[in-house]
Amino acid sequence: MSLTKSDLVSDLERQYLTVNDDVLVGGREFNILRPRSAEDLISEADFEIDERLPYWAELWPSSTILAKYILQNKVEKGHTIELGCGVGLVTLAAAAAGNSVTATDYYEPALKFTEANALRNEVEIAGTQLLDWRNIPDDIGTYDLVLASDVLYESQYADIVAAVINRVLSKTGIALIADPGRIAIENFKNVCVEMGMTVNTASQMPFQAGKIRQTITIYSITK
Repeated sequence: MSLTKSDLVSDLERQYLTVNDDVLVGGREFNILRPRSAEDLISEADFEIDERLPYWAELWPSSTILAKYILQNKVEKGHTIELGCGVGLVTLAAAAAGNSVTATDYYEPALKFTEANALRNEVEIAGTQLLDWRNIPDDIGTYDLVLASDVLYESQYADIVAAVINRVLSKTGIALIADPGRIAIENFKNVCVEMGMTVNTASQMPFQAGKIRQTITIYSITK
């Protein structure tokens, strides 16, 4: 039997110190439940295995801007996947825009928070899936809309993320990647082109919250 909204939220609140963020994007407000601090979740054991850090637990500026872009521009392509859903804001925005969204992440807790936030905000998503970008399952299928925000923070991700997009993006689909100018972005764009994909700048938007000031670029990628 699946967990109810109250069961799932209560379970997460027992496991984590949580906070709620009200996020207004594209004229719609979402209330996002997330862990209070990603630093609280750092595990030395996980880091020793694969240098894993709990970036999923933050509500990043790039995800806010991508969610805003999707809703403001009424991006509706249908069969959709988010790569690295974190706490689910982009997935919720894409679903609210009319897409059937599968939220994926390398961390199972991220999927739980995304499920909880979908229920709490009364947004229906297609489902969630645990996904290792280095080991994509054969049956993952292809998608008309591929979404990712701030996933190029390590040099090695240029090749990895480009390969994943090339694998899951349909021939007539579009990928929207939001990035604040991370280290791997230029190499990522070059790798996409080498793989036969086209990269364009769809939008540049400022983000400001307290001391945080960033310009987020949204890249559109097609085959």
